Amino acid sequence: MPVTDLTALSTSLREVAVEAATAVGPMLRDAFRAEVEVAFKRDHHDLVTEYDTASEESIRASILRAHPDSRILGEEGGTVGDGAVLWLVDPIDGTSNFARGIAQFCVSIAAAVDGELTAGVIYDPMAENLFTADLTGAWLDGRPLRCAGAAEASAATVLTDYPAARDVAAGPAAGERFAMLVDEFRSVRRGGSGALGLAHVAAGWVDCTFGTSTHPWDIAAGALLVRQAGGSFHGYRDGAELTTSVWEAPHYAAFAGDAEYPQITEIVRDHDHPIE
Repeated sequence: MPVTDLTALSTSLREVAVEAATAVGPMLRDAFRAEVEVAFKRDHHDLVTEYDTASEESIRASILRAHPDSRILGEEGGTVGDGAVLWLVDPIDGTSNFARGIAQFCVSIAAAVDGELTAGVIYDPMAENLFTADLTGAWLDGRPLRCAGAAEASAATVLTDYPAARDVAAGPAAGERFAMLVDEFRSVRRGGSGALGLAHVAAGWVDCTFGTSTHPWDIAAGALLVRQAGGSFHGYRDGAELTTSVWEAPHYAAFAGDAEYPQITEIVRDHDHPIE
């Protein structure tokens, strides 16, 4: 596809994602801090609610109505459709927060064409912050985003949910690495939503975020947001950095502006190869 055509398509796909994401906002706000029944998927750390399912169904219908030539990979519903545009949908990233009444969750929708991320939307329905990106730029509520990060770790804030329970279960290395982060960085925060953490890097509100053992719908929209806002996103598998289809990377690090922190890169790159 010619670059000009792909750029125009990316803008159109961004608009589709915006409509789909914001349409579920009223439902999620009404349900927030109400009686929410939870079920469990992999284990007691992995929650799902009826609103995850309802939100994804609404998003899927909205996308297919606006752009029938679509294939949708959703966290709850798996893959639907066989079109040329791949959509990666997390209907509620931060379900545990949502279910407990913590206002740190979001809707994440990304679109990819021929292996290239072309549009991304992360919508925080409680703060009503709408982060959007396409091949022409990145925006927060329509205002252009351009992020900058602290040059030194001692001045930087890291937002991460590392170590997760599975990292801790693997042995003491995760705890030692987390202690290193607390010591060397100005502050380390745990937000509970990887997608929202990426949006906050794109906005320049934090200097870095990273995650391990993630899924495509967790990171796709945020990866594009960070890159289009002038930051960097690096995805790793088996110790190697992915150069295409970065949303398939299970481990990632994202930095605001030109910031790079080797301590973070080492944790993410070597996650499947523990350092003794």
